Amino acid sequence: MREVAFIKQNKEKWLEFEQAIFGKSKKNPDEMASLYIHLVNDLSYAQTYYPKSKTVIYLNYLASQIYQKIYKTKREDKNRFIHFFSAEVPLLVYQYKRYLLYAFILFFCCVSIGVVSAKYDQDFVRLILGDDYINMTLENIKKGNPMAVYKSGGNVGSFIGITLNNLYVGTRCFIYGVFLGIGTFTVLLQNSIMLGAFQYFFHQQGVFWESVRGIWIHGTMEIFGMVVEAACGFILGASILFPRTFSRMNSFKIGFKNSLKIFLSTIPFTIAAGFLEGFITRYSIEMPVWLSVFIIISTLSFIAFYYLIYPFIINKKINLNDVSASQKPFV
Repeated sequence: MREVAFIKQNKEKWLEFEQAIFGKSKKNPDEMASLYIHLVNDLSYAQTYYPKSKTVIYLNYLASQIYQKIYKTKREDKNRFIHFFSAEVPLLVYQYKRYLLYAFILFFCCVSIGVVSAKYDQDFVRLILGDDYINMTLENIKKGNPMAVYKSGGNVGSFIGITLNNLYVGTRCFIYGVFLGIGTFTVLLQNSIMLGAFQYFFHQQGVFWESVRGIWIHGTMEIFGMVVEAACGFILGASILFPRTFSRMNSFKIGFKNSLKIFLSTIPFTIAAGFLEGFITRYSIEMPVWLSVFIIISTLSFIAFYYLIYPFIINKKINLNDVSASQKPFV
């Protein structure tokens, strides 16, 4: 069957799915489950005969939305918080994985700009970080503790102040996506260039390894979280620019709801980063090298697994369940 005929044959049924998803028509759980099985069959057919078609993307999106709607009632007897982080967010991350890829590509490009600019322009670091901060850091380096800035202030006060600032930056990354993603890109650009210039400055001063041991104890979660938050902003911007088959308003509502859920998942990591910066980073020079390296690798591995690997695992598990369900006979 040609794709045009396939779409024409099933168009009304898919529109019924949309009505059910957005609450414009009421369906009981059994009816929703039946619709879901039909949709999985259509998706399997489309993946087989039109693998590169936008029809596959559209049906895959409908399937994920209906799945979440069906199991919403089943989640009530479980811990809602656990389900949110163990299934709901990973499925959304998988669905929007290309935006996470875009965010990481832009991040590394902007960090590279910061490194190159600091290398070929001696005044660039001072322009980005300010004379006071650079002079203070140079004094700390002379005293043998380039990370002494993290010892200023009390543990609790530093933790609260740093966490609130990081939450503010992350919120801007996300909310500024409403400006068609340009606002998000601006925030990511500024912070990434600053990071690249900051790290190259320590390289110039011959204390790069000491800076890595200090900065990245908390930086793995803080920076990784910022990139994920930027991806949320891009999702929000794309929902306005590319509404697909939905009205622009409905597309925005979907994009905002889904990107907000992903953004909320970064908050625990941001708090953890603030805790590490407030309580642990200040002792990076005194602590054994193996301990600082262990903290860096373990925190990076944890957050990278959650956003880069686990979504594929949970999606594969759901797909296997879908195949089993689609093989059951209709009653």
